[in-house]
Amino acid sequence: MFGFVALNVMAYNHAKAMTHFATGGPRTNKPEDLSGFSKLKVLFTGIKIPRPKGNELASDFADNCEVLLIHELGGIILESWYCDQGNLTPLVILFHGYSADKTSLLAEAGAFLDMGNSVMLVDFRGSGGSSESYTTIGVQEADDVITVAKYAKDKFSHTSIILYGKSMGAVAILRAAKDRKIEVDAVILEAVFDTMLNTTRNRFRVMNVPSFLSAELLVFWGGWQWGFNGFAHNPIEYASSLHSPALFMHGEEDPRATLEEGRCVFDAVPGTKEFVTFEKAGHESYFLSNPVKWQQAVESVIKKTENKSRE
Repeated sequence: MFGFVALNVMAYNHAKAMTHFATGGPRTNKPEDLSGFSKLKVLFTGIKIPRPKGNELASDFADNCEVLLIHELGGIILESWYCDQGNLTPLVILFHGYSADKTSLLAEAGAFLDMGNSVMLVDFRGSGGSSESYTTIGVQEADDVITVAKYAKDKFSHTSIILYGKSMGAVAILRAAKDRKIEVDAVILEAVFDTMLNTTRNRFRVMNVPSFLSAELLVFWGGWQWGFNGFAHNPIEYASSLHSPALFMHGEEDPRATLEEGRCVFDAVPGTKEFVTFEKAGHESYFLSNPVKWQQAVESVIKKTENKSRE
């Protein structure tokens, strides 16, 4: 009995540490980079993730880039960088992954700009220049996607709007598409996980630690802390509501969101879709690992939206 109680206490503390950003100090290394002793220590004490924030400035990224503050219900403020290349260009809105901020996607955003698109880089709540200091791993972040997509539609007059999301960002886009809460011209989704439970299990497997019960308790307590059912955080279900043309990209050796999991999400999408894989790539930037293949894939999607806008 004592062991079960202790396991629940550890799971509760882990869930809190994973969803509440620390105010400072060093960040815990990735699970695959931890030594045996460090893994044991993390299992008992939990991880530490300082609030994600890059040091770059919008003006350093591009001359035509400006900072926008987008207000959301509940007093939440989302910071974004908007780089406008004219009304006759598509707008690509980029959403980052877990425990990251918008500057983690500067390489991809720069590539989109070089292709002639306008871009908007968004900080989810809790990251970068946005307010709050927490993450819900794609649940409440879906509201951020809805808010930003509506803002872009209301304020700008681009030929098309394309949403790009990496990992948690991809999941947030899919959740935002549930019940058709967003209507955009296309979505580009990288390294998407299929369920909250499976991606949690994968984190234990990366550390070579048995995931049974520990992952279930972590998902339960994480959802309980934020008032939702973590077991129902299911991108496969969300994908069944996606009606925008979709490009999925996935690393063949991704240990955190496996290729099979990504395909399950892809298979659930009812509309126009494409799945592109990257050999020897893990949970990383596909643009940096294979820029030619990445650019060919995204350019194809963007050109289709431009052709449709001319019809």
